[in-house]
Amino acid sequence: MLSTKDIEQLAQKGISELQFETQIKNFETGFPYANLAGAATVGDGIIHFSDADVQEYAALFDSRNADLSMIKFVPASGAASRMFKDLIDVEQNYNQSEKKIGFAHITKCLDNVGKLALAGALSQVLKKDGLDLRTLVEQKDYATLAKYILQPNGLGYQQKPKAMLLFHGYPEGARTAFEEHLVEGAAYAKMVDGSVHLHFTISPEHKNLFEQKMKEVVPVFEQRYGVRYDIQFSEQMGKTDMVALDKTGNIVRNADGSMLFRPGGHGALIENLNALEADLIFIKNIDNVTTDALRQTTYLYKKALAGYLLHVQEGVHQCLHYLESLSIDESSLSQIEGFVAKILNVRFSMTYFARSIRERVSYLAKKLNRPIRVCGMVRNEGEPGGGPYWVRNEHGHKNLQIIEASQIDFNNRFQVEMVRESSHFNPVDLICAVKNYKGNKFNLKNYVDPKTGFISKKKQNGIDMTIQELPGLWNGAMANWNTIFVEVPIETFTPVKTLSDLLRKEHQ
Repeated sequence: MLSTKDIEQLAQKGISELQFETQIKNFETGFPYANLAGAATVGDGIIHFSDADVQEYAALFDSRNADLSMIKFVPASGAASRMFKDLIDVEQNYNQSEKKIGFAHITKCLDNVGKLALAGALSQVLKKDGLDLRTLVEQKDYATLAKYILQPNGLGYQQKPKAMLLFHGYPEGARTAFEEHLVEGAAYAKMVDGSVHLHFTISPEHKNLFEQKMKEVVPVFEQRYGVRYDIQFSEQMGKTDMVALDKTGNIVRNADGSMLFRPGGHGALIENLNALEADLIFIKNIDNVTTDALRQTTYLYKKALAGYLLHVQEGVHQCLHYLESLSIDESSLSQIEGFVAKILNVRFSMTYFARSIRERVSYLAKKLNRPIRVCGMVRNEGEPGGGPYWVRNEHGHKNLQIIEASQIDFNNRFQVEMVRESSHFNPVDLICAVKNYKGNKFNLKNYVDPKTGFISKKKQNGIDMTIQELPGLWNGAMANWNTIFVEVPIETFTPVKTLSDLLRKEHQ
């Protein structure tokens, strides 16, 4: 039962009572597991580019660049606290623990802290308190090193977003992950007028950090790379927040009696993405950047993926114009069906070909006229993350989807077998086309599969609660897009999930 204050709270957040009732119902019914029909592999759902293909599609992108509006979209909200889980443990427990072996991984990282891009800044904050970085390392004073990396009187990294962490060192100075995305944008998202448009989704408490960093570095990079940056920030919208339930199934409430709302996960960003206007949108996670010395492969494949998307989009638009013709014949229809099957990976049902030409035209137009995404996929070398699969929907039709582990029923041996057969995983390397063949923007919310949300357990403020997240941005939120998977080299995927990752060669 909702009180008057509850209803007012929903209205303030932009959540209708019907949406709220749906959230509660989802807790009761849960979300079904994905029905995997097979792993997508090279030759069966994943395209492999030859060297010639890469050059051809990259050149196509370069040739079309002058006609395109482009945005680089980077999810960058949230603090980097998960990245420093081991470091927090060292700060709090290392000196009191007798089992030092349990800290071996992170202490090895701290032994090499001088190799990290943050070393210079760390040395400066230590000097203010009369401490010396090299001496602390030699003395193996890991707790003090951890404290000055994490706490506000040091670098304050425990409270900062990952975008504001120093990732890479250069002779002219260290760069944050945020800065590295500006450098990347200048390489492949520069428009004909010299502008580079970037959009970062951020948390409101971090906005000042982003704006301050922008003032510091944008003039420098604009001069260095001969570009003009247009940088926009947005936050997850209140209307995408979700309630939580306690162990008894009641709504979790704050101390003042108001309902506790939690962010709806990265799937909420479909609202932010939907607000953008561009011919092409590049999507990449904030922590997936490398150094200047190793960036050329990333640039080349980013252009190749974009070029292939333009190539496919041209075919899609041509097919849709043919389908509008009142005089389309069986031969032309057959060619379009071949394109849809081979290029867009649509699998026709047994009953499809028994339909009339009019019915087939209607079906094909619906399949063709939707957003398109080309997704880079890398060989699975043990990195965590979702993967590319053939998935059977509620109507029994197979299509390509990016599936997270939480969507898979690991108690079903047939589903587990398909996971074992998986050869690639999702590095979040997407190029998106969000306009239709008439140049009008799609409403991306119309292509979300609401049945692909997530429910999990979490402890917050000492309360055990059941929480809910919206369908993931590149999972269920794009479930009904036309999806194409392309194999890309592992060198294009350089994530930073822990502090130790910054010691990898691609970040040195």
